[in-house]
Amino acid sequence: MTDRTISNAAALSGWRKSTYSGSEAGSCLEVLDDHLSGVPVRDSKSPHGPALVFPAPGWSSFVTALKDGAFLSSDGLVQRLS
Repeated sequence: MTDRTISNAAALSGWRKSTYSGSEAGSCLEVLDDHLSGVPVRDSKSPHGPALVFPAPGWSSFVTALKDGAFLSSDGLVQRLS
């Protein structure tokens, strides 16, 4: 896969809110399952904006790391990655 973006994410249907999105309005990621090129991810505040497409194995590893707490600081908050 060479193109890792979709310029208008609204052109695709079937988006769902990520289970790791915050409950506050405005902090939601949406993902699209079963896309042939990988896992598209978009900002729900900008549905007509771009989506990033991650290779499925990389996305799976990222989600597993989240579940395992790999990005949590000692106070239980998500760390900022630099």
